[in-house]
Amino acid sequence: MNDPLPIPIIKRHKLATRVWHWVTVVTMFIMIGSGIGILKAHPRLYWGRYGANFDTAWTTLDQWPSWLVSLLNLLTIPTSYNLALSRRWHLFFALVLAFALLGFMIVSLINKHFQRDLRVRAAELSPREIAHDVKEHLAFRFHDPKRPGAYNILQKLSYVATIFVLIPVMILTGLTMSPGMDAAWPWLLEVFGGRQSARSIHFIAASGLVLFIVAHLALVILAGTWNEVRSMITGRWTVPTHAEEDVA
Repeated sequence: MNDPLPIPIIKRHKLATRVWHWVTVVTMFIMIGSGIGILKAHPRLYWGRYGANFDTAWTTLDQWPSWLVSLLNLLTIPTSYNLALSRRWHLFFALVLAFALLGFMIVSLINKHFQRDLRVRAAELSPREIAHDVKEHLAFRFHDPKRPGAYNILQKLSYVATIFVLIPVMILTGLTMSPGMDAAWPWLLEVFGGRQSARSIHFIAASGLVLFIVAHLALVILAGTWNEVRSMITGRWTVPTHAEEDVA
């Protein structure tokens, strides 16, 4: 009888990635909660330069399902109505988010994390490749057995969209809502079509980020919670059994 092969453990995440991940986890939790507190102070969103109670809003909290409003109430920081405190928390952690992202980008360019792990190649964007990756995900196979540590195309696209689109848009639209920043950089108002449009885009980008977080957590659970979380703490990741069998 053959002895079972040892389960391979690989080094998956570098220290800079792990630090940035956990800083972002804490930062986003507080920013989402405090952002809800700010939104509830004026729960209406507009397009254009101006918006007030009697202007036409494209959405309001009153139009949202009651279960969603109840969930927002649970996530609000602080739990009691305090616009000033919500804004202080939000603005402070916005700075943490921005500088953490900048540091992560610089380090990831130096250690070639972006080039090595997140670079999207033309062949990966073919309909066949994407369809194959979707099929593998539906079968709960999230890693290529030949290269178990590599990112699949769905991971790459979601991470690229989050790191290079959603978070930067949130930062820039947040700056656009500041009168002081508008005075220093008036071009922000032109880029985003006015302060109220910037507020709406900020909300849409934040909603996209929340959807990413929900999908990310669901996939972590499906892929093996402890193995995935441990890899983001220690950097070491155990290759899933099905991947080993496929390789063999």
